[in-house]
Formats: sequence, structure tokens, C-alpha cells
Amino acid sequence: VQLQASGGGLVQAGGSLRLSCAASGPTSSSYVMGWFRQAPGKDRDFVAVVGSGGTTNNADSVKGRFTISRDNAKNTMYLEITSLKPEDTGVYYCAARRYYQGHWLATQYHYWGQGTQVTVSS
Repeated sequence: VQLQASGGGLVQAGGSLRLSCAASGPTSSSYVMGWFRQAPGKDRDFVAVVGSGGTTNNADSVKGRFTISRDNAKNTMYLEITSLKPEDTGVYYCAARRYYQGHWLATQYHYWGQGTQVTVSS
């Protein structure tokens, strides 16, 4: 599975962005897909996940502001981000794995996209 993330940019606090992650591969629609983010000097943290059947979960820090979804017909996952805060700044990575259990663990993901930078100015 190959993943290509896009949609990042520079936005003011309170603004919105829509990130996309295009997946390629014969069975990519059957994978669990997630978003992680990494701020400078920090670990890569779980943001949100969507299972192959549409089950979703968000990190507590983004609940109510971030919405994850997927379109299996387009092999694409999305992350709608609203009410952006400066602490949301970082590189956002999309990732894919076979199983939903332990989805918040970056080490459990087999495939990674290249990341897209999100910078939120105050």
C-alpha cells in the first residue's frame, strides 16, 4: 500500500483545513487508516482512525474539532480540521494497517505517507 498525504498549509488560529490521504494498492480499501501528527522535537502522536467499515475514533485532544472519514470508492481518507489552535501545528502523517486493535500505536502501522505540514499562527 502506498499513501500520499496532502492538504496542509499555513492558517490562522480558528481556521479550517481538509487533509487528504490517497491510497494505492489492490487491497487498500480493507485497511484501517489513521492520522498521526508530529510537532518539532516531539513524538508522533495519534490523531484519529477510521476502520475499513467506517468505525472511527479520535484522540481526546481533537474531539469535537477533527472529523475523519474515508471514501473507499476513491481509496481516499480525509481529515476535516476546524477551530485550529497553534498547538495543532506539526507534520500530519497518514498510515495504514491491517487490524483495528491498538490503532493508537504508531508502531503498529505498516505503511506511512510522507506527511503534510500544518502550521497554525496565533
